[in-house]
Amino acid sequence: MEKKIVSISPQDLKKRLQAEGVELIDVRGELEFAQEHIKGARLVPLDKVASYDFSEISDKAVVFLCRSGQRTSMASELLSLTPFKEIMLLEGGLMAWISAGLPTRKLTKAPIDIMRQVQVIAGSLVLLGVLLGLTVHSGFLFIAAFVGAGLALAGLTGFCGMARILAVMPWNRVTSG
Repeated sequence: MEKKIVSISPQDLKKRLQAEGVELIDVRGELEFAQEHIKGARLVPLDKVASYDFSEISDKAVVFLCRSGQRTSMASELLSLTPFKEIMLLEGGLMAWISAGLPTRKLTKAPIDIMRQVQVIAGSLVLLGVLLGLTVHSGFLFIAAFVGAGLALAGLTGFCGMARILAVMPWNRVTSG
């Protein structure tokens, strides 16, 4: 049974959190959550919401949030199937919360975002391939062509092999606590 989902402003959420009248669920990924989140938020990545056991908190009102509010809005049909008595989405997500000057918890030693890592590595490989291709041997231009093809494929399919590889690297592992 689908329930009605309403939006809540950052200021109204702050009041509800102070009154302990709401459960906060962050649907971003582990790395995003580790980098910065609202204190007291529970991490349940969006791809795990359908199978997550909410039984211990199902009698509460809940606010789902993501970075900008776009993921939660797009997933509102899925979120409406969760067992909560009242379901809300944080308007503008974490970015609106931060813009409102409200506090967050930050992990100071968190790695940079995976897509930024992809951009740095892909850009460096293209630059290196071109420089080596111009100065050492033209065969090095294939490095730039290979990376360019990978980026084009990622853009067309939504699958980024480099991001998948980077996600399992030791520096990107998020430990609980």
